[in-house]
This record gives sequence, structure tokens and C-alpha cells, in this order.
Amino acid sequence: MTLRVGVVGGGQLARMMIAPAVEIGVDLQVLAEQDGMAAQLAASAVGDYRDADTVLEFAKTVDVVTFDHEHVPQPVLRALVDAGVAVHPGPDALQYAQDKLLMRARLDELGMPQPDWAAVSDTAQLQEFLDGHGGRAVVKTPRGGYDGKGVRVVSAATEAEDWFAALAEDARGGRLLVEELVDFRRELSQQVARRPSGQVRAYPVVETIQRDGVCAEVIAPAPHLSAPLSDAAARVGVGIAEGLGVTGMLAVELFETTDDRILVNELAMRPHNSGHWTQDGAMTSQFEQHLRAVLDLPLGDPSPRQEWAVMVNILGGPASGSLDDRLGSVFAAHPAVKVHTYGKDPRSGRKVGHVNAVGDDLDDVAYDARAAASLFQD
Repeated sequence: MTLRVGVVGGGQLARMMIAPAVEIGVDLQVLAEQDGMAAQLAASAVGDYRDADTVLEFAKTVDVVTFDHEHVPQPVLRALVDAGVAVHPGPDALQYAQDKLLMRARLDELGMPQPDWAAVSDTAQLQEFLDGHGGRAVVKTPRGGYDGKGVRVVSAATEAEDWFAALAEDARGGRLLVEELVDFRRELSQQVARRPSGQVRAYPVVETIQRDGVCAEVIAPAPHLSAPLSDAAARVGVGIAEGLGVTGMLAVELFETTDDRILVNELAMRPHNSGHWTQDGAMTSQFEQHLRAVLDLPLGDPSPRQEWAVMVNILGGPASGSLDDRLGSVFAAHPAVKVHTYGKDPRSGRKVGHVNAVGDDLDDVAYDARAAASLFQD
């Protein structure tokens, strides 16, 4: 009997689950927005993921429901569970990826290393935090932010007045999250896979390079990372996966501080940009691993295939034409690089694809990936 996985969300993450699903004989169904990238390649239904009846009807066609984003409302998730649908990750775990205030409070309970933080409901409370943390801090909207959205570095509470005003107009009320401005050396990401029966596998910790709040590059494994910090990152990732009851892929975004500590920045409970290198650089890609995990199948080997892998995002794409127009020149100049496109129209700052390069010399691998990605840009 063919196993059937339903993915809520038709973006590039769902799209990249299709190939491994075909390879292992899984029937992948997608509940997509009308212009969803995955809907171009997979059997799909078009509907609103915020509507419980729509999602419940979709769930009737599959054995398990998973996601390519964390935006499905809790009432919809709870309705699925109440109807007996297998949902991975479930609402009890997803709430911590959906609400950063809940996440911070729960990670404190689990004893995870974090920046100093507070929930603030007005400018007076924010200013008090600023005064106690050197006059600068990071303010975040608790829900909905990604790729630098919903995040501000402020040096005066008045710089968040518009966000407080928006909260005041919202019938639900709410608070902002404020965090200390961490003095960090670089950003890291620890990915972990966990299946419902409890098996856990951790990938090598990687370095992520951000530009304008968006992930631009990933180097796997993170160069020059000490063994104690690498082991600590794995312990944190596994501890969070188990402590929150995550099923599927989990990405724990981390700061490596200038005093040789790691601190948890944010969480994603799905395949993640920091794991795209695994498509060509790991024994088991994050996309196949996610499918195995949500179906409660034995997890695959997360070990690297070669010493180094570098992923470079294609941001924006060509000013005219399509990515397809550039493939010939990219393949001719860099035959060892793997290209992954998302079926998106080019737009400034938009993630429209990525390239992966692997090998035994980091300088050569990084050059190949960067040069190939640059050929898609004007």
C-alpha cells in the first residue's frame, strides 16, 4: 500500500520534497495557494490553509499531514488532531515555532542557553530593558516574522512605537519580544530529525551567512568550530527536539558568541534553508529525512558525502528573462555544481533558487558555488 503524505503549503520546501518522495515511493499531495511552486510539479488541491474545513477535507486523502511553513492557525491544527489526523509536527510543538514569546519561555524551562529577553507591552517597559542592556536591543514581533521581517535593532523605545500602536488596535492585544543585542562571532544552525517513536538524528552544525536579514550562504560543516561547541550545538538541538516533542525536521538557529558560547536565536520545525546543502552533500537529504520522520520510518544517515559543502542562494535572479536562460552558461562554467530552482519569477531580494557545491577543498568549493550563483544575477 502506497504511503501518502499531505503537505500544507505549496512553496519551495514542498516542491523540494517531491523528488525524494518519488524515489522512496511516497505519494505526495500538496494543499497549495493558487500560485504555489509545488503545485507546478505535484498533485495538488488549491485552498486556504487557514480554513479548518478545507484542511480537514484535504487530510482525508492522506495518511499524515505535514507543512512547508509554520503559519497554519492553532485552531485548524487542533481540529485536525481532534479528527484523528496524524499531524507532524503537532500543534503542541508548532506553537513554539509560531510564537517567539512562548518559545523563549519554554526554552528557559528546558534550561537552554538564550539571550536575555523580556516581553514588553509599552515603550516604558522597552526603555527599561534598553537601560539595563547597554542602550541597544533587538525587538521582534512574536508571530509571523522571517528573513529579517518583524525584527528591529533599536536604541530608543520610540523606534517601536508603531508596533505598539498596532498591538493596541488589535483586539487580541499582545506584547513584543525584546532581546539583548548579542555580541556574536557568527551564526550557526543545528538541524535535527525526530520521528514520533523517538529516534533522533543530528546533522553537522553549519555556518550561515546572512545579508540584509536573509540567508545568503551556508557552509557545512561550520569551519573552525571547536569540538566542545559542536557537541554543545548537537545537545541543544536534540534537547529541544525531545523537550518540545518535535516530529520531522527541526532547525535551531544559533549565535556563536565572542566568548565561545552558543545561544539559541530562533526555531523552524520543517526543512530549512540552512539544510539545502544536504540535497547534494549528505547521505540523506533533509527533505527525504523529513518524509521518513513524519511517516515514523527509520531515519537515514545524516553524514556528509564529502568533506565540505557550500550552498549559495540565488537572490533576485536576472533583471530580465528567466533562470532557465542562464543554465547553459552556468553548466558550462561549473559542471560540478548542482542547481535547484523554485519556479518563481525573479524579483529583487527574492529567493528563487540555490546552488550546491561539494568537495575536499573549502576554498575551491566556495568559489564554485559563489561563482555559479553569480551567473544567475545581473
